[in-house]
Amino acid sequence: MRSRAFGVGVAPRRFGLVSPVVTLHPRAHGAWEVSAGLSELREVAQAADHSGYDFLTASEHVAMPTAAVGTRGARYYDPLATLGYLAALTSEIRLLPHVVVLPYAHPMAVAKRYGTLDALSQGRVLLGVGVGSLEEEFELLGVDFTARGERYEEALRALRVALDGETPSFHGRFFDFEDFVMEPRAVQARVPLWLGGRSERSLRRALLLGEGWIPFGVSASQLRGFLERAEASPAARARMERRAPALEIVVQPEHPLDLRGHQSVRGCREMLEAYTEIGVTGFKLRFRADTLREFLAQLEVFRHEIADPMRGAGPDKDSGG
Repeated sequence: MRSRAFGVGVAPRRFGLVSPVVTLHPRAHGAWEVSAGLSELREVAQAADHSGYDFLTASEHVAMPTAAVGTRGARYYDPLATLGYLAALTSEIRLLPHVVVLPYAHPMAVAKRYGTLDALSQGRVLLGVGVGSLEEEFELLGVDFTARGERYEEALRALRVALDGETPSFHGRFFDFEDFVMEPRAVQARVPLWLGGRSERSLRRALLLGEGWIPFGVSASQLRGFLERAEASPAARARMERRAPALEIVVQPEHPLDLRGHQSVRGCREMLEAYTEIGVTGFKLRFRADTLREFLAQLEVFRHEIADPMRGAGPDKDSGG
């Protein structure tokens, strides 16, 4: 059992989708997604919204170096435009950029863009942010790759200020602003900041500066070690001392889920329950499917046979976004 700096027994269990179609990952996308477009994306989004899934995602890459396409893929819809489109098609499901590469833009610009999306969607933004790792993309955009960590941590603090106040004021090494009015702005009293990453440092940053942690490429065994070591860390103690809500930990299973068969459903449920036992409070889900119809069918199977039973037996729901 993790300490109350983490989400076990406090935060809701979330089940969201890594949106198909908008990103083609070489090791994860289905063949049907290659030729799919707006009609298929609309159908998935509305089905997920109707079925009570918690969020849809969209990733940020401005342009992919040709040398990286084989491992990262080439297709990345712009997250702001994509999530704005999905907001207009849905009514309840939340909108998660996974992730905005924060060093690419000024925190005030990020707050304006996603604050406007929050207003237009009536408070449905979960703002995922990350430090970035693709050096060629930093060079393309004229951003110093070597200073990205320090810039990112200051940008997180500046972004929190920019989101929370109509006339925000911040003075730092990289960012300095005051005497500006931002309107429209987010309608949530506190837009949740979910921090990406795949290291213990990213977890410490989330404990200190965020409402959630959304790691990628981290195995269950690695995750267990991260959380055990972080439990007694200064970052966890600082979070508890300031009485911040428990940190949400939302992970993506190592492989797309395949629910075509009773044994597959049972194995999936056992795998997710094992994650929750080490402190995970939510999941970003991909489904292995050959057609759109098969994908939609798996959404329903997961909802009825896995998500609803886990939520029914889950922890008390409170705030945290």
